[in-house]
Amino acid sequence: MAATASSAYNPFRSETDPIVPAPGNPASLHATEASNLQPTVSAPANATTSASGSTMIQCLNVFSAAGLTSNEVAAELRSDLEHGLPTAEAARRIQFNGYNEFDLAEKESLFGKYVEQFKNPLILLLLASAAVSVLMKQFDDALSITIAVVIVVSVGFVQEYRSEKTLEQLNKLVPPTAHCIRDGRSVQFLARELVPGDLVTLTVGDRVPADVRLIETIDLQINESSFTGETEPRHKHAMPLQAPSASGIEHLDNIAFMGTLICSGRGQGIVVGTGANSKFGEVFTMMNSVEAPKTPLQNSMDVLGTQLSIYSFAVIGVIFVIGLIQGRAVLDMFTIGVSLAVAAIPEGLPVVVAVTLAIGVMRMGHRQVVVKKLSAVETLGCVTVICSDKTGTLTKNEMTATVVLAADGSRADVSGVGYDATDGICTTEMGEKVSGHSHPGVTRVIEIGCVCNNAQIINNTVLGQPTEGALMVLAMKTQLDISRSYFKRVKEMPFSSETKWMAVQVEPTNRPGAHEVMVKGALDKVIDMCHGYYAHGGHIMPISDAQKEQILNHGRGLGTAGLRVIAVASGKDMQSLGYAGLVGILDPPRPGCQESVEIIQSAGVAVKMITGDSVETACSIAQRLGIYQPNDSVLSGPQIEAMSDMDLERVISNVVVFYRANPHHKLKIVKALQGIGEVVAMTGDGVNDAAALKTSDIGIAMGISGTDVCKEAADMVLVDDNFLTIRNAIEEGKGIYHNITNFVRFQLSTSVAALSLIALSTLFHFENPLNAMQILWINIIMDGPPAQSLGVEPVDADIIRQKPRDVKQPMITKSLIGSILSSAAIIIVGTMFVFYKEMSADNKITPRDTTMTFTCFVLFDMWNALSCRSSRKLIWEIGLVRNKMFCIAVSASLLCQLAVIYFAPLQRIFQTEALSLFDLVFLTALTSTVFIFNESKKYIELRSIRSLPFFDGSKQNNL
Repeated sequence: MAATASSAYNPFRSETDPIVPAPGNPASLHATEASNLQPTVSAPANATTSASGSTMIQCLNVFSAAGLTSNEVAAELRSDLEHGLPTAEAARRIQFNGYNEFDLAEKESLFGKYVEQFKNPLILLLLASAAVSVLMKQFDDALSITIAVVIVVSVGFVQEYRSEKTLEQLNKLVPPTAHCIRDGRSVQFLARELVPGDLVTLTVGDRVPADVRLIETIDLQINESSFTGETEPRHKHAMPLQAPSASGIEHLDNIAFMGTLICSGRGQGIVVGTGANSKFGEVFTMMNSVEAPKTPLQNSMDVLGTQLSIYSFAVIGVIFVIGLIQGRAVLDMFTIGVSLAVAAIPEGLPVVVAVTLAIGVMRMGHRQVVVKKLSAVETLGCVTVICSDKTGTLTKNEMTATVVLAADGSRADVSGVGYDATDGICTTEMGEKVSGHSHPGVTRVIEIGCVCNNAQIINNTVLGQPTEGALMVLAMKTQLDISRSYFKRVKEMPFSSETKWMAVQVEPTNRPGAHEVMVKGALDKVIDMCHGYYAHGGHIMPISDAQKEQILNHGRGLGTAGLRVIAVASGKDMQSLGYAGLVGILDPPRPGCQESVEIIQSAGVAVKMITGDSVETACSIAQRLGIYQPNDSVLSGPQIEAMSDMDLERVISNVVVFYRANPHHKLKIVKALQGIGEVVAMTGDGVNDAAALKTSDIGIAMGISGTDVCKEAADMVLVDDNFLTIRNAIEEGKGIYHNITNFVRFQLSTSVAALSLIALSTLFHFENPLNAMQILWINIIMDGPPAQSLGVEPVDADIIRQKPRDVKQPMITKSLIGSILSSAAIIIVGTMFVFYKEMSADNKITPRDTTMTFTCFVLFDMWNALSCRSSRKLIWEIGLVRNKMFCIAVSASLLCQLAVIYFAPLQRIFQTEALSLFDLVFLTALTSTVFIFNESKKYIELRSIRSLPFFDGSKQNNL
């Protein structure tokens, strides 16, 4: 039975690497003999001896395994190439190596995650303020502060809980089951139970369950894009490699890696690495060790919390000292000082920041961006370097044939982009349409590309390799896709990374028994195989070395233009091939991408392209997008590996294109850029990109082509994989920070004014111009809808051209402090003027006096909020009604203020009385001074900036 089961798989066997029992491990070994291995056989190099004296088999390094023959691998792992491992031996190895899974760190409890949100200086300051308010029996302040803290902490907790699942997603890519041969029988069980030495079988649609050294392959192709970034599947074989390099995994074509997908063919192999000892496990370990940096906004808010703490203690200290000088009781002065300091802290600030970021998340959602962390929304506004993948991000990842050069000298150009065959036609240099066999030289090239092809186009989507899809669309545009029905495929020689060509042997349906070979592949490989070329009339003529060199020059010219060159040939057999021509294939740039790159660069953000393409193709595409200029520096993946971190940091600022680069180079690029002080955004889509995405200041994952691990490690996901979307996100990020600073300016100026009024009255024994209910109402306006509406101000269209803000610069700058103090001074002087003007009539405080003063302060607040809508533009430039939420909030606040003045029940509560129309007009005119002053100051500043030579709008940075 065992022999039958084994022989069922024997047809897959490679004739060059026959299966024989491993030395010292007879094929007849059974489970009962597993613990009594031949004592005369020395233990393999990767084996250790346990305390009980039995031999324990460890995982085998993939680079070592790649250089060994199948028999040598089996000997190292004490396995059997026919019968696999005995069940008892596999159970014993699990005890030593552990299960084929990742050991996730113990999950933090939900309560722990919630408590984590409180570790923020501003939140801790607010909590301290609430505690002091309770001690001072100011329960209304304590309640408002507590509500603000709960809102902020809850919003942050929900976002964190939904986003931080990176390590859990890693386990999801480990396939749940595996097909294995144990005890000579084919069995299926959970992949977590695989051990080193297990013999596994792989078929189409399977995910590879562990790192496997292949011992048998038949047309096996594996999609390794999650590791290597290459979109085309890798062709795998079972032959040992000669001195495999340990610097990358792309060349390990006899290894199947955990988590990769079998696209076609079938195979068999020995497990050499499981769990954390697999290449996938290395990504897991790296992810576990890398800590995501704090976002610039988080750092700014931390600094702001510290600054407010210092200012609060300074207020307490100053008032306390003045009170002692005046001879007041120590306890009284301490109580007054603490109360004023608590009142000065803007408890609405964290709420507005959270709400503004949440609205930014929703806005970005409408612009094809999914943001996973609230604090990351604003980070793109600080980015100084964007490192972007080429394929699918800067380009459409829709390979398109654009030119056909036939061996007889004829040429045809192809219009249209993508896989829609109805979009575009093929025309000759004379403008004649190519259709059917109208132009023999050109159509022969197209026909070979169609027949020597495994792709299909269904509903404008390619099933198969993108390059082959481009050739099929070309055939459909010329009505030559029917050519496949003219030939019966007899044999196929698949493409491999070594040969770089594919061939099919076909039999024409109208000539039974006749055979023809068609070949397509890399130009240099195909031309070397050709003994002739197709001349006019379809005759094969001898080809000279000079003609071959001329053809190669044509190919280099197309490569320099950014095209991938595919050559085709045909003949009776492989020894009589005639060169037919070549096809230039373009991965076209995405629409609007060039403009986006130009706009981003004009704002002081460097764009660097990372691709696996050749230097010619990479530079051509980059030049077309405006990323590369002829004198710019480029760097290859192998050069990056050969450099030390310091060497890379010295040159990386001048490098704009990284070619022949792989995902594992990205982490080194990120660290080098951060090492020279850059704020880095990195795009990625593969498993190997995860560490670089997490390390970068903002990781951007691809929504269409990205793996789950990549998406979970990133801070944001591009739904459409489009670079244009990054531009939109930068625009939103800059607008969000701009809105937050506008709110800070409004709230702190109003807060300082209110605080100063109370402090001056208290310290100098003046009558208090406002009562407790009126102060509470002012706090509601200060932290309520008018303030919140500043956070939703629409983004200015030209804000994208604003330079990235300096992340080392605190949120409260000297310029901002000046604006806050000037606005507060106007509000204080105006309010005190009204108060003493009204009180001077009878030298006592009446309801009218407090009503006028109260209304004056509220109107000052409204005018101040209007001037705080933008620091970059005058109010008539942004439009009075553009922010509908602001208009509604201010209108509602004014109506409520009128109700407080004229509605009898509210008059009793707030101790107010009705005012005349003249009073309201007088107060409106007086309070507008804060708006007039701020707009005039803004006008002077903007005029001086806009008068600078070569002003392009980008100088208005953080005004």
